[in-house]
Amino acid sequence: MQETKKTQKKKDWFIVKSLVSKDFKIKYRRSILGVLWSVLNPLLMMIVLTAVFSYMFKFDIEFFPVYLILGQTLFNFMSGSTTDAMTSIIDSAPLIKKIRINKIIFPFEKVLFGLLNFAISLIAVAAVLIFFRISPTANILLLPVLLLELFMFTLGLGLILSALTVFFRDIEHLWSVIATAWMYLTPLFYPTSILQDWMMRIMEFNPMYYYVNYFREIALWGTTPAISEQLICLGCGAVALAIGYLIFKKVEKKFILYV
Repeated sequence: MQETKKTQKKKDWFIVKSLVSKDFKIKYRRSILGVLWSVLNPLLMMIVLTAVFSYMFKFDIEFFPVYLILGQTLFNFMSGSTTDAMTSIIDSAPLIKKIRINKIIFPFEKVLFGLLNFAISLIAVAAVLIFFRISPTANILLLPVLLLELFMFTLGLGLILSALTVFFRDIEHLWSVIATAWMYLTPLFYPTSILQDWMMRIMEFNPMYYYVNYFREIALWGTTPAISEQLICLGCGAVALAIGYLIFKKVEKKFILYV
């Protein structure tokens, strides 16, 4: 039995690696700049948004481009990964119908691929930090902890969305609206100082607010996130993953009837 589980895990991991490789090739197929786009894209978006918003907030945010790119890249990882994971079961319908396979692999692979793209975009983040002569402190070593917690949170959302989308295709359209609204409700390009007290109370229920702030603390401000903040990030990730896993496992046997 134990040998069978080990064999299954090796098979699952082989499939995950194959899918990541396939997505990587598809993403950069017929692209002249290839992987370089994962670096250029956050830089170009930072330049555009800086040109639009820096005048408005130049007295409130020091190193505004750095502030912006840190929040932007982290949020895009969550948003992009959940969007891809959402349709992962539907898109894999031909494979699911042909062979017996662990279906949770598909949303997991999409989030893992999103993490890979985020890792590449960190080159752009590092370039901006160097440009503004911001030296990293020992707190940057907490980045893997942050990424693990955000990975758990994103995977949890991805599992929920991928499961629900099989039965309710309107989720695809609804999620794009929610993700856009979530982006504006997260302080990516504006300071929290402009928010009124009642707005900040609402912000405290936004998990991405804590993840983005965590990233800025360790990369921009060189400070150690408070224990309470670290526990919130860990708690949001663990709860989202647990709920996502339970929902996915409960309904996955019905996928074959709807895909």
